[in-house]
Amino acid sequence: MGLIDIAFALINGLATGMAIFLVAAGLTLIFGILKILNFAHGAFFMIGAYLSYTIIGSNPSSIWLFVVAALVGGVVVAALGYVTDLVVLRRLRNVDEAFMLIATFAVLLVCSGVVKLIWGVNYASINPPPGIDGAVIIGNLFIPSYSIFVIVCGVAIFVGLDFAIRRTWIGKMLQSIAVDNWMAALLGINVPVALTATVIVSFLLAGVAGGLLLANQTLSPILGDSYLLLAFMAVVIGGLGDVRGAFIAAILLGIIESSSSLIMPDMPGMATYLFVILFLLAKPQGLFGDHGI
Repeated sequence: MGLIDIAFALINGLATGMAIFLVAAGLTLIFGILKILNFAHGAFFMIGAYLSYTIIGSNPSSIWLFVVAALVGGVVVAALGYVTDLVVLRRLRNVDEAFMLIATFAVLLVCSGVVKLIWGVNYASINPPPGIDGAVIIGNLFIPSYSIFVIVCGVAIFVGLDFAIRRTWIGKMLQSIAVDNWMAALLGINVPVALTATVIVSFLLAGVAGGLLLANQTLSPILGDSYLLLAFMAVVIGGLGDVRGAFIAAILLGIIESSSSLIMPDMPGMATYLFVILFLLAKPQGLFGDHGI
């Protein structure tokens, strides 16, 4: 194992971490505000990927079309999120969390069935568009351009989300709702509208992530499952509902996931699960604790 292998594992791990964060961003946002652990998040990520695939096909003609398709998929998924909130989530906000978990799992099953009815169960592969289909070569180090694209997208979404939450009046309003929505309502904040807006943004992020991570993936009705598991890990390790914590945790998980092929080649993924178990035993409250966004 040489320096080139280590450098490639770190860069690949960073790209994997950003991919995890793209999925975890909406998941941690909706938990931070509404305290909902949304089992259906992976299904809407998958729907976003299928919608983008419908627009661009297997060989997208340009990077701009690729990004626009991801945004369109995100908007459609956001609309589906509004319907889901109207029909399911809004009715269960004041009941036991177990009912919400069961309800979102039921939504997951419905979404999976609908995807199979519309797009079928066949696998599809999508190539990166021109501009990010090659690689950057530094000496003997080979860095896929698409990995750089994913890293840039992940960092951009984190910076935008973190700025919106911590530096704008809307973010301050959401933080107050996360702490005490009754007091926030008493101060004149329209809590139901704010909660619905949070759901829409969360689903928007899921749909956009599905489109941005579409290339170099095997598109199938189970696409969201593996990402959802890693995203849940990032949310838990980062501290439930903490965007910055989820970002750092996603990077850690990505690097461990990538490096495990060098350290434990016969047991892929084992290092990730061991890390999660040991981390939660040592620090069960997560990196920054469970204090909302």
